[in-house]
Parts: sequence; C-alpha cells; structure tokens
Amino acid sequence: MRELLRRYRHQLLYLFFGVCTTVVNVLVYGLCARLTPLSTAACTGLAWVAAVLLAYATNRTWVFGSRARGVSGVLRELGSFFLCRLATGGLDLAVMYVCVDRLGLPDIPVKTASNVLVVVLNYAASRLFIFVS
Repeated sequence: MRELLRRYRHQLLYLFFGVCTTVVNVLVYGLCARLTPLSTAACTGLAWVAAVLLAYATNRTWVFGSRARGVSGVLRELGSFFLCRLATGGLDLAVMYVCVDRLGLPDIPVKTASNVLVVVLNYAASRLFIFVS
C-alpha cells in the first residue's frame, strides 16, 4: 500500500486538490448565480478566478513541489500556469454557454462535469509543461 501511495503521490494529491478546486469553483459559481443578478458567464469567470488561485497555490507547493526560484523562474511558471488555466477556463465558459444558455441543461451538473474535464486537462499540462524540474 505504501508503495502505491508513493508511486501515485502526484496523481493522488492532484486529485485531492482538484476536487477541492472543483468544489470552490462550483460553490462560488452557485453562490454568484443564486445571489447576484450576474450572467452565467460572469459567475463562471468569478468562479474560475477563485479556483485558479487555489490551484496555483496547492500545485506549486504540495502537488509538484516547484523548484522555480528567482523572479524570472517564478514568473515563467506563473505565466504558463495562468495561460493554461485561461485556455481551460475558456473551455469551461464555452461548455456553460452551449449547455446552459443555449441548450437549457441544468447548470450545476453541467458545471461539475465541465470541471472534471478541466481538471484532467490541467493535470496533463502541469505535469508535462508547467511544473517540470
């Protein structure tokens, strides 16, 4: 069991923090959508910002143990992280627009499913391109 935990440490931590990030994303979206007159897009954008801030802090520190040092190293990493998240945030926004605004599907299940896809794509990008040592 210990060997499995060691072998899949990154994936397990990423999964745990991905779930936390998804919960934050869905909760912020739900609160915004229910308590404000903002559009689906605006609520999705606010939820994205909250989730990305949490994801960067947890990925850098606990998941990938970033070794980026110095201003240029951290800025490169931070820039790559946010560009990737911007791309997957755009995907999330597109899914919400098509499925909720155009097709009339229920927003919270769609938001949750969209975030599962986003988490998988973000892990691949983080592991392969962003937090490489």
